[in-house]
Amino acid sequence: MEPLVSILIPAYNAERWIRYAVQSAVAQTWKRKEIIVVNDGSTDRTAEVAQRFAAHGVKVVSTENSGLSAAVNYAYQLSQGDYIQELDADDILAPDKIERQLAALQPGDSKRLLLSSPWARFYYRTRCARFICTSLCQDLSPVEWLLRKMGEGLHMQNATWLVSRELTEIAGPWNEHLRYDQDGEYFARVLLVSEGTRFVSGTGIYYRASGNGSISYIGTSSRKKDSLFLSMWLHIQYLRRLEESERVRKVCVTYLQNWYGCFYPDRPDLVGRLQALAGELGGTLQPPRMRPRYECIAAILGRENAKRAQRVLSTIRDSGLRTWDRAMFRLQEQ
Repeated sequence: MEPLVSILIPAYNAERWIRYAVQSAVAQTWKRKEIIVVNDGSTDRTAEVAQRFAAHGVKVVSTENSGLSAAVNYAYQLSQGDYIQELDADDILAPDKIERQLAALQPGDSKRLLLSSPWARFYYRTRCARFICTSLCQDLSPVEWLLRKMGEGLHMQNATWLVSRELTEIAGPWNEHLRYDQDGEYFARVLLVSEGTRFVSGTGIYYRASGNGSISYIGTSSRKKDSLFLSMWLHIQYLRRLEESERVRKVCVTYLQNWYGCFYPDRPDLVGRLQALAGELGGTLQPPRMRPRYECIAAILGRENAKRAQRVLSTIRDSGLRTWDRAMFRLQEQ
C-alpha cells in the first residue's frame, strides 16, 4: 500500500491566506493524504475559511493560542501518516511536491532518509517566483548540510522537507519554548538523527514574504532574540555532536558572526554570551559592519538609529513591491 502523507497546517489569524495553503494541500497529486489544520486560537475567521474545505476531507481543530510549535505538535498527535509534511498557513505547495519526493525513494532506502526540495519567495503571484538554488540543493550528509547552512548563512524553508514518521518519532516534538527559528532548531534535530538528505529538484514550495507581521520577522522583539540565541546555541551543540573538529569550530564562529548584528549593541547580555561562546570555540567576534550609507548614519546618530533607518527603508521598499504584486494578482483573479 502507498504511504499515507499527513499535511499539517498550523494557523493563527491567517484568514487572508489560509485558503491558498489548504487549496495547495488538497490539490496535491499524491492521493493518499490527510490534511489537518490546527487553528491556534485565532481571533479572525481562520477556522471558518478552513472549514469550507471539509468536503475535501480537511480536518479543522481549534485550540487556545499556544504558539506555532504547540500547534504543530498537536497536529502531529492527531495525524496517522507514514510521512509528515508541515505547511505554514501563508505558504503554498507545488502540486506535485509530495509525489515527486516520494518517487525519489529507491527500494531499500532507509526511513531515516530526509527528503528536501527547492523553495521560492513570493508576495502574491507564485508564477513570478523563482526557485532558489544554493549549496544545500543536493544530497548531503547531516554534518555537511549543517556545515553549509551555518557557515554560508543559508536557509531551507521548513515546508521543503518531507519527513518519515520514524524520523519524527526519534527527533521528538517541536520546542515549545522557542518563539523564533522553531523550524530551524527542529529540523537541525531531525538532521542529527537522519541518514542524510535527498534533494528533489523540479518542484518545491512557495514561501510568502508577508513582511514584518510574519513570525519569521525578528525586528526589535527581545523575546524573539532570546529564542534566536537559544536556537543558535542548540545548533552548535548538534553540529559538534556529529563532529568535533577544527573546521566545525571555525564554522560555528562564522555562524555566530553572521547573526551578531541582530544582538549588537542593544542586547549587551546576549552580546556577552555570544562573545564567550566564540571564545570557547577558539575565535572572536568583530563588531558587525553595515552598508556604507548606514555606517555614516551610525557615525552621526548612533548605531541604533542607523539600524532603525535600515529597517524602515527596507520596509518601505518591500511594501512597494508587495503593493504592485497585489494589484497584478487582483487583476488576474478578476
